Amino acid sequence: SPGEMTAAPSIPPPEEVVWMNRWFVLNRCCPASIHGNDGFSLFLLSLPPLLPCTDDSGDDEEESTSPSDKSEAHSTLKYLSGKLDDLSAFNDLIAKHGAALQRSLSELENLKLPAESGEKIKAVNERATLFRITSNAMINACRDFLDLAEAHSRKWQRALQHECEQRIRLEETIEQLAKQHNNLERACRGAPSLSANPAAQRSRGGSAQSGKAEPSDEDEETEYFDAMEDAHAVITVFDASTHTNLGASSKYGVALKKRRTQIPDKPNYSLNLWSIMKNCIGKELSKIPMPINFNEPLSMLQRLTEDLEYHELLDRAVKCENAIEQMCFVAAFSVSSYSTTVQRTAKPFNPLLGETFELDRLEELGFRSLCEQVSHHPPAAAHHVYSRKGWTLWQEITIASKFRGKYLSILPLGTIHLEFHSSGNHYIWQKVTSTVHNIIVGKLWIDQSGDIEILNHKSKDKCHLKFTPYSYFSRDIPRKVTGVVMDADGNERYVMSGTWDEKMECSKVIEATSASSFSRENAENMYFFSKLALTLNEPEDNVAPTDSRMRPDQRLMENGKWDEANMEKQRLEEKQRAVRRHREVEAADALAEGKDYKGYIPLWFERKVDPLTGELMCVYKGGYWESKEKQDWSQCPSIF
Repeated sequence: SPGEMTAAPSIPPPEEVVWMNRWFVLNRCCPASIHGNDGFSLFLLSLPPLLPCTDDSGDDEEESTSPSDKSEAHSTLKYLSGKLDDLSAFNDLIAKHGAALQRSLSELENLKLPAESGEKIKAVNERATLFRITSNAMINACRDFLDLAEAHSRKWQRALQHECEQRIRLEETIEQLAKQHNNLERACRGAPSLSANPAAQRSRGGSAQSGKAEPSDEDEETEYFDAMEDAHAVITVFDASTHTNLGASSKYGVALKKRRTQIPDKPNYSLNLWSIMKNCIGKELSKIPMPINFNEPLSMLQRLTEDLEYHELLDRAVKCENAIEQMCFVAAFSVSSYSTTVQRTAKPFNPLLGETFELDRLEELGFRSLCEQVSHHPPAAAHHVYSRKGWTLWQEITIASKFRGKYLSILPLGTIHLEFHSSGNHYIWQKVTSTVHNIIVGKLWIDQSGDIEILNHKSKDKCHLKFTPYSYFSRDIPRKVTGVVMDADGNERYVMSGTWDEKMECSKVIEATSASSFSRENAENMYFFSKLALTLNEPEDNVAPTDSRMRPDQRLMENGKWDEANMEKQRLEEKQRAVRRHREVEAADALAEGKDYKGYIPLWFERKVDPLTGELMCVYKGGYWESKEKQDWSQCPSIF
């Protein structure tokens, strides 16, 4: 049975424990995702390393350009060298002929001629002198250019030759990768039995795992640690079986809905970059429709809701009588939101303006959540969660992205608020930076880096968490997180360490337990979704017509109809652009008439100044759940 976190003023010497066991479990079944939006979606056009070099039409025009480009480069170099030689020869000729002209004029001036002829010869000589001065200036400039060109021409030739060779090597590498990709596709098509018999696949997987020669550190069943003598808190493992969304009935006697545990397998669609880009020539960057091949069948609002994967941490934090102990659970919850981002490299759908997503688990898990897209440029989403177990969480997140060439940095801007009803403890913190590596070439992978400072505004306790960025030369474990919990006087009370994808460790605990690994079967074909993520897009009755579950493009993608999903996605984007243009016309008309124009107003949230941080943020104003009870959605816009 799962343990609890309670005050323990007098306890025997404890052992340190690895907690968040189920968190480690989810690392095996969820890939990395980006807490981002379509500011980032504008170009998460990562070039997959195994792409065919030509499109499906069989156009081989690009394949024949390499030899011609090489010969053209050589001919250009030869032509430039010839021109430099000509310039040098012409410089010598001008100097030679100019000197001869000056001698001839001097000899002519020394001859005894009539006075009238002497005046004309003198005028010609003056003009020749002026021409000589001008010519000398031009000759000097040409000589300087010639010296500079001769000094750098070989360097330019070597650089150009190097670039040509690099391009040839790159083309050969891409060609090899394309061949490997095609061979892999043919091999996959020729082996349909891998997914035809799940039971056999499980038995094969089990035998394969049991046949490992050397178990890794993660496969060890038990970990033992030395404990601190003055332990004041108990942090125990949350068993995976307690995190249930497959209940038969709740403690209130209400029959619960059986939640799905799988979605349709991801289809094996090959991606041809040229077939995408050839239709984008001449278009504005903001109007280029991105194919769903880079997406996962969840919206950004649903990804934001997935931060509640370990909501039971907050449920247990409610029971803490000591604010310092409660801070440990809050810190663990803040780190746990990244546990589902390890392999989820696909981006979520960009929410439409006014789109909402509700997650009503009040009877099953004791909380209900509501998200709304409150701004499109810049993309911003407001989130409000109420738990009948004694806590409320709210936030407004705006995403900023910076493209650095080889990687993309995603910076979530906004403050997360968490308040416990009984104690009145009010915690705030912000998210760290997510970095997507190998944007252009290579396998995408995600890292989290930065600092999180959690502040309890009531007791002034603080927790500082540091996410260490990955370094090839570092001996630290990857994805390392360290932290310290301090009281209002700055005294260190707890030390935390672990990784943001597997586990966290906390000092002053009284129980040790094992950490077992778990791998969800067929996870790669279900986008490496976590247990909660598998249920987020499950159809629900009586939700708002703006709910993300109603998105037709997202639903088509989940059902494996990617071509239809791409067409539907373009239709929705064009519809949103038309609404935005209409809103811009209204704003211009109002400005011309001297009237105020308020612009888009969120339906379920309103902007207020936060009294603690002074930030202007969207907070829940109420009315959504009442409208759901009445099934009165007349206020909702038609966005789909």
